[in-house]
Parts: sequence; C-alpha cells; structure tokens
Amino acid sequence: MRTVVVVTVGRSDYGICRPILQRIRSDTRLRARLLVSGGHLSPEFGSTTACEIEADGFDIADRVEMLLSSDSPEGIAKSIGLGTIGFSACYACARPDVVLVVGDRFEMYSAAVAALPFGIPVAHVHGGELTEGAFDDALRHSITKLSHLHFVSTDAYRERVIQLGEEPWRVTVTGAPSLANVRSMELLSPAELAKLYDLPLERPLLVTFHPVTLEYEEAEAQVNQLLKALSAYDIPIVFSRPNADTNGRVVYRRIQEFVATRRAARLVENLGTQSYFSFMAWAAAMVGNSSSGIIEAPSFGLPVVNVGSRQDGRVRGPNVIDVGYDHEEIAGAISRTLRPEFRASLRGSTNPYGDGTAAEQIVATLSRVELGERLLRKRFWDIARGTD
Repeated sequence: MRTVVVVTVGRSDYGICRPILQRIRSDTRLRARLLVSGGHLSPEFGSTTACEIEADGFDIADRVEMLLSSDSPEGIAKSIGLGTIGFSACYACARPDVVLVVGDRFEMYSAAVAALPFGIPVAHVHGGELTEGAFDDALRHSITKLSHLHFVSTDAYRERVIQLGEEPWRVTVTGAPSLANVRSMELLSPAELAKLYDLPLERPLLVTFHPVTLEYEEAEAQVNQLLKALSAYDIPIVFSRPNADTNGRVVYRRIQEFVATRRAARLVENLGTQSYFSFMAWAAAMVGNSSSGIIEAPSFGLPVVNVGSRQDGRVRGPNVIDVGYDHEEIAGAISRTLRPEFRASLRGSTNPYGDGTAAEQIVATLSRVELGERLLRKRFWDIARGTD
C-alpha cells in the first residue's frame, strides 16, 4: 500500500480534503496519513479537529502547531517558518510516498516546501487559479512549482499550470473535490438550522468576509463598508468567522460589534461543512469574498455578491455579481440578488467547477502513478516550443 500524507490546515480546505479522504479509506491500494495544522488546532478558530475531523472518523497521525497569536505580517511570516519546521519533523519520522496539499494557504505552503529536501513527491489540488487581491496567489503558484502532480478544477487552470512550466502529463482536470459534498452530504433543513443557531425561520444572508492580504491596511475600512451595506437589510444574517490572515482580528472585532446590535444576526466560530452547505442551500444570497461563493455556490443556484478584489481572476458562474468596497454598490447588488427573477435566471446553469467526481479521479491517479525518477525529476515545459 502507498502512504499518502493528506494535509489540512483549516476549515477552508477540510471540505475539499474530506471526499478525498473518504475515497482513500475505501481504496485497498492507498492509506491516508492525516496531518492537521493551522486553524484546526486553535481554540480561537473553533478547534475543528475536535468538532469535525474526528467526528468524521478520520484518524489523525500528527498535529503540527504553527500559528502564533499574532495576525501581523511578522507573525504570519514566523508562522510559516514554524510550520516548515513542524512538517519536516513529521516527514523525517514517517516518510510517506506522496504528500497531498490543497490550495493556497500560507500554512499549506509550509507543508509543501518541507517536503522538498526529502525528495517526497507532492500532489497539489486547486493549482492554476488566481486570487489577485491576496498574497495567496504567490503561494499557490509557488506550491505548483514545488509539486509533481496537479489536480486542477477547470481547463483554463490546466493551461495556466502548464504555462508555469509544468509538463502536461502531470496535470489532470478533475473539477473541485468539495462538490462531492454537495452530492453526498445530508443537509440540515431550514427548521433544523433555525433551531440550532437560534434564528427566525426566514431565508438569511450568508456572509463570509476575509481580510484581503495585499490590502490588509484597509481591512477595517473595507469591513465597515460591508457592514454599512448590510445594515440596510432587516433579515437574518449569518456570519462565518474570518480566516487567520493578516489583520483578521480587526475584521472579526467589527463583525462582533455589528452582531451585538442586531437581533437576528449571528457570528458562528465554526459552521462546519454540513451547516455551511446547508446555509448555502437555504440562504437568500451570499455576500463577501470567499472562494466558496465562486466554487460551491453555483451548485446550489445561490446568488452571490462578491466584494472587492480577493477573488479577482477566478472563473465564475452567472450567480456572481462583482462589486467594489463602496457600501452603496454592495447594497445595490444585494437588492438585485434578492429579486426572485435573479434567482430564477440561475435555474439550469452549470457549475464551471465540475460535477463532484474529482475525488475518484485524484485517488485513481495517486494509486497508479509510477513513483520514482520520472515523477521526481521535473523538466521545464516550454510552451513556446511545446517541449522542455
């Protein structure tokens, strides 16, 4: 059996990893070794290790503590260093056949770069995408160059990974793994959600807003504009907690202050995949700058107001309305998404991120790819000549 280390560093990627882990668990050719880090281990971010991962029945092989109690640029940079040290210790103790990493978080970058000196092949999910408002963009492309196999979500992203010099045979278009949850997960009913989160039985706005890391000095002004726009709507509002990004505490504090003044507003530390997807199925609209509004929301026919530059460059469906940071522009877009005709216009539209079969394709590739010199020795693919 091949041992695949699967790295998860927070709620932002666990919903992506979950279908892959489930598929590995049922495959006799592979065994998963799960490493958890980042926000999973922090009570400040909901301790998702205890809340969700273990409840799903996955054994945790190791925990890599890396987050400092600081969201300053210096604190983030030091956390990257601590993560690299922690993951390297894990690889030294139990060297896997492959390391599987997801996306573009700085915690995930630590896991990928630590594998390099060991000569461990890295498989990367969700490469080739763009988030031009965040330094995650640089981290994602860096992880691509550290990786040996690429599982991308659209044809456009495949072309971009090849443009970065990766050989075409290494790149597979799978779609987004998280969409398997849409197909298989039993969702909570509106009545169950209303009872669980003490909300009126009325379609809410689902709000997920993270700091824009290339604009972190404007984080407070940006969230203030968002909250001013939301204050114009007398309907339930459910906030998920901001990520552990630069100036994330500023955003979190302002949301707390807003929620304290609103009878039907809730800030949930960790919704978990089931509750989050259940709200996506029930919500009147989604507002913020999360990738979930771009990748998963189309599968629910959910209207999305995408605020600011964080997701600039990503492929999006017709459910997304892009706006700047001005409160009047945000409020106007929310009003548009709440019109019945806008939601009706989304019926029958397809999700550009696939049909939810990505996990099967990823696990099939990991089980059959030839490990050895050809996989590890990367040759630069020059697209001008179509060769190395």
